[in-house]
Amino acid sequence: MVPSSPPAMNMACARQGRLRQRYEGCYRLVSGCIPYMIKEDGENSSSSLQDDDHVLERLQVLMISTPKRSDLIFPKGGWEDDESIGEAACREAFEEAGVKGVLSGTPLGEWIFKSKSKQNSCGLQGACKGYMFALQVTELLESWPEQTTHGRRWVPVEEAYGLCRYDWMREALDKLKEQLLFAAGDDLRASPSPELDSSAGLYMVMPPVAEGAVALC
Repeated sequence: MVPSSPPAMNMACARQGRLRQRYEGCYRLVSGCIPYMIKEDGENSSSSLQDDDHVLERLQVLMISTPKRSDLIFPKGGWEDDESIGEAACREAFEEAGVKGVLSGTPLGEWIFKSKSKQNSCGLQGACKGYMFALQVTELLESWPEQTTHGRRWVPVEEAYGLCRYDWMREALDKLKEQLLFAAGDDLRASPSPELDSSAGLYMVMPPVAEGAVALC
């Protein structure tokens, strides 16, 4: 599922609370993304990226920080009942990292993990089922709702493995590389470095998109 006509939202603040939170049994449902860009390479920036190593060498991902921690994470948060799973991923990317872009129509995968406040709890207390997507970043916003608690940093994908807070995030990076390498065989191209845009909205409204396609958010 991908965003089409997103719900109206206040661009100045992040959503709070869990009144609209979706659950599946005992699992809180979470949606997120790995924001990425494929850096231009001089005179070859507009050419197709057919070489697998070339794609991965130029792949960078955007990671975010949290207070009092040196490791990094990717944007994610609760999937709410008035939005699609893709809209939730786009919203979290905006709220936590201040980015917008092209969201993949196919998730990288789903993972079971504990919420940060319940890491040491027993049983399924605090259990989440998270769905992660790839988000090709097209714009960096100058300000975003959670910038006082989340900084952001572009890192080469191989460096990102050492910065990830949890093992499941490293698995998601593996899936991102697999998805991009598959796309590389279908004429994947580098994109210009995202530009700062302080006035852009989070979403561009798109018509319904077929499963497996991409949409702008």
